[in-house]
Formats: sequence, structure tokens, C-alpha cells
Amino acid sequence: MKTNEQHLRALIARGEGVDCEFKASRRQLPGSVYETVCAFLNRHGGALLLGVTDKGAVTGIDPNALERIRKDFVAAVNNPQKLTPPTYLSIDAAELDGKTLLHIYVPESSQVHRCNARIYDRNEDADLDITDLTVEVARLYQRKQATYSENRIYPFIRPDSLRADLIDQCRRYMRLNRKNHPWATLDDTGLLQSAQLIRSDPETGKSGITLAGVMLFGQDEQIRQVCPAHRTDLLLRKVDTDRYDDRDLVITNLIDSYDRILAFIQKHLPDPFYLEGIERRSLRDHIFREVASNMLIHREYAAGAVSRLIIEYGRVVTDNPSRPHGFGILDPETCVPYQKNPVLSAFFREIGRADELGSGMRKMMLYGKRYGGADPKLIEGDNFRTIVSIPEFGENPANPVRVVRRDPHSDVDAEEVTEEATEEVTEEVTEEVTEEVTEEATEEATEEVTGEVTEEVTEEVTEEATGEVTEEVTEEVTEEVTEEVTEEVAEEATEEVTEEVTEEVAEEATEEVTGEVTEEVTGEVTEEVSRLLGVMSGELKRSDIQRRLGLKHENHFREVYLLPSLRMGLIRMTVPDKPNSPLQKYRLTARGQQWLARKG
Repeated sequence: MKTNEQHLRALIARGEGVDCEFKASRRQLPGSVYETVCAFLNRHGGALLLGVTDKGAVTGIDPNALERIRKDFVAAVNNPQKLTPPTYLSIDAAELDGKTLLHIYVPESSQVHRCNARIYDRNEDADLDITDLTVEVARLYQRKQATYSENRIYPFIRPDSLRADLIDQCRRYMRLNRKNHPWATLDDTGLLQSAQLIRSDPETGKSGITLAGVMLFGQDEQIRQVCPAHRTDLLLRKVDTDRYDDRDLVITNLIDSYDRILAFIQKHLPDPFYLEGIERRSLRDHIFREVASNMLIHREYAAGAVSRLIIEYGRVVTDNPSRPHGFGILDPETCVPYQKNPVLSAFFREIGRADELGSGMRKMMLYGKRYGGADPKLIEGDNFRTIVSIPEFGENPANPVRVVRRDPHSDVDAEEVTEEATEEVTEEVTEEVTEEVTEEATEEATEEVTGEVTEEVTEEVTEEATGEVTEEVTEEVTEEVTEEVTEEVAEEATEEVTEEVTEEVAEEATEEVTGEVTEEVTGEVTEEVSRLLGVMSGELKRSDIQRRLGLKHENHFREVYLLPSLRMGLIRMTVPDKPNSPLQKYRLTARGQQWLARKG
């Protein structure tokens, strides 16, 4: 049985009550459905099932009337002449016993709503008209104001003391989203009133800007007055994990805060190329626009905690003070969306900074896995926590650097025989020299190099030339080598030898190196490295290799498969000078190919 079906059966079995109502609605919506919606909004929210009788019998909705009923309902709850203030509600169709139902979840609102200019409240399974009950209406307003901190009223803050430039900026956003938006033609006071940002205190009768209005359009000084704990701390912690690598402490209005959060994200996070159909999509921007808006519109501003966004290696974590309606990880399939600050949420939707209730979460889950390789985690609690995986193109910079002796045979290639021959000579010199090179060691190194040259050089190289080479190399070693043979000395010595190496010597050196490589590699390759070599073909990205191996954990793949293969010279980077380049790929070296051929 599906979870949704289980949930519906449980609702029907429980029957109608303070948070549940049934309506038969076989072919049309009864007028009382809007009174129930108004009562749910004013009380604690609830579930409305269309296609079920008062007794709990499932009659279903006529399939021919289903779409019309859905459209009529959506139009009515968004019509200020029907429901004031209007609201957005999600409607889900469901199958039960072969019949179609409509399931509507109505959240508790921070506003007092009216249906056809009347105020309704919920009592048990009834919708009560309390418009003329002054005491009940006053209690309703007080409860809303106490429950939702965004409704707190500040009579000393007047509309003309807010930032007019921000209000005008939001008008432009509204016109972009909806050409004939009704708020776009209102003056500043009219816009604030329509957006429920100016309200009257039911106890004192004084009107003023609400906390939501101050947070949206207030001067920074006004914001510090009404909400001294307000700040959004943006941190980058990749190298200096005990402190931070970069920081932006945002203490300003929510409009500018949104822009600064996104600017910090765009500064420090990659935006890999992604096509959806034939159109490019910025996965990063889609995900973190939702993250940024959630941090601002679902925050509990009465709390003293700081809101934080931390970019770490492989993930982004946010912590937001919240007023929880549950605890634990949210499941997108079963969780019910809940607006912590309905007025702020509605305003952000009007200016295009947030999606409709529930759709933003679905979009984040959809794009989050494609961006970072794992589903984002949304964790409800006293602090609401979000964890989003992000792609990385290099080693964790916080890990200590491990020094590994360079393997001179790492890039054996038939076309680069000269380089290989000189590396071989260099190794001969460096192996002989200890911490303190004595004259005896120098002589031995000289003799060894001389031997290598005299044995390999063809008839064209005379004894006199051999003597010259020997003398030159001897001078280089004795003058330049101190406690440790430096790279520069090795290169100078090998350059002199290289000039004398003929094509015949190169071929012999290649054969000699090939033999040594094959012998060395045989005992060193682990099972994991062997598996990696087996899937290599052409040039592959890190993610392509990992996918071919069927591995999910990137860190494990790097430590056990990729890095050992690189250190042993069996594979190499296509962009070695930029290990973290997004264009980085990997290919087999000649050594890796030889090992595969030997194994096969």
C-alpha cells in the first residue's frame, strides 16, 4: 500500500474534527468549502478531502468535473473578493478504491482571514462565524501576533522612514514577474498595506510597520533596534577549518541579504556545464536561490541565534534559527510544507525570489543530486539545517601534504625516449649520492655515467668524446652536488649526456627501461589499482572512471584507486600543471599499458 493511500485512509478513519473536513463535491464545489478554508487558516490548519461524504464514505469526484473543480478552487482562494488576504494552497489528486479524490492541505496562517468579508474560526468539526463576537476576534488577533513574530507591530516606525529605493526596486521585480502586477502601481504606503506590512494593534488600536516590513525595507539602524540578533554569517572553510578562509557577515535588510548570499556562493562554488534538453541550466544558481530564500523567509526572528552558511570541502551547510513543526530529516515524498513566516514568504514569491510552497523543495532535491552527486538533506529542529553536496575537482586542501619520491619511470613513452634516458642517468647519479657526497661517491657516479655512455654509444662516439663527456659530468657532480643532489644539477648533468645519445642508444635505453618497469610494477599493483586500469580507455574524467567502477564515495575512490595509480605512474593527468582544473582528465601511461599487456 502506498504511503499516500495509507495517509488518506487514516484521515478518513479518524473522521471530521478540528483539523479535518470532508466534502462530497461529486460534480461541483459547495460554497461552504471556502468557509472551511478560512477557518483552518485562522485556527491551526487542517486537511480538506473532496470526494468524501460527512460519514466518511468515498464517493469520488466525477472525472468530467475534476479539472473544472480544481480550477474553480484555485481561482477562488486567490481572489481577494472571496478570501482576504488571498492564499496559495496545493491540491493533490489521489486514487482510493478506484475513485479520484482531491486532497488539500491548509496550513495555519499568520494573518486573520475573511471569507466573503466574514471571519471564521474552527471549533471541533464546525466552522463558526465570529465576525460580530468582538472578544473572540480580539483573541484571534492576539494569538496570531504572539505565534508569528513577523506580525509584531512598531508604531514608532512610519512608512516614510523606510528605504524608498528598496520599495521601488521591488516594484521593478514585480513588473518583471507580472507585467500588470496590482502592487506595481500603488504608492509606498498602499504597497505596504496590500502586502500586510502595515497593521493595527488590536489592543491599543495603534498602527505601524510590522517586523516583516522592517526586515524587508528598514534602515540598518532600524533593523538593529527591532531585531538585534539579526545577522547572516557566510563562511568559507576549506584550508583553515578552525577559523575561515573567507567571510561575509551580513547585517542588513532581507532584499540585500539575498543578493549577498548568492554573491558569496557564486564567488566560491563551481558551476559545471549542464544541459536540460537543449537549454543550459545553472544547477548551482537553481539550488542556492532556494537555499538563500529559505534562510531568510523561514527564520525565527525572535530567536537570538545567528544564521550561518558554511562552505566546506564537498558540501555546504546552513543553520537557521527556527520554530520547528517536527524533528528529523524531512522526506520530500511525505512531508507537509509549512510557512514559518507567511507574509515574508508571500512577498518573496511576488518579487520572484522564492517558489510556490513545496515546489522549491522539489526543485532543490531534483537538481541537488545532479550537482553534487547526493540528495540534499533538510533537517528540522530548533535550528533548521540544510546540507547540500557540491562537486570538487581536487584534493581536500585541509589534508596534510604527503611527500612521495618521484618515480622516474612514470611517463615512459616511445616518442619520449630521450627524456627517459636522461631520467635514467639522473637516477643513477642520485642513487649513489648520500646525505654528504664524498669524493669517492662522486668518482663512482662519474664512472657509472661514463660506463652507461661508453656501453651505449655507437661507432660515431669515439674514446675522446667519451672522455669529454666523462669530464663534463664529473665537473657538474663535484661542483654542484652538496648534501643532497638538487634537481638543477641532475638536469645539467643529463643534458650533457643527452646530446651524445644516438638513435640506437635511445632504442636500447627504451628496451632497458621497459624491462625494469615491468619487473617493478608487478609486485606493487593492488587489486583496486588493477580494477582502475582495467576500465581505462582514452582520456576520462574522474567522475567517468568512478562511474565505470561503480563507486559512490569520492574520497574513498581518490585515496584507494586514483592516487596510488598516479603515484605509480600507471596513469597521468592531461592538465598536470592544474590538478584542480575542471578540464582535468586521466589517461594510461606507457607503463600502465605495459602492465595491462603483461597481465593480459
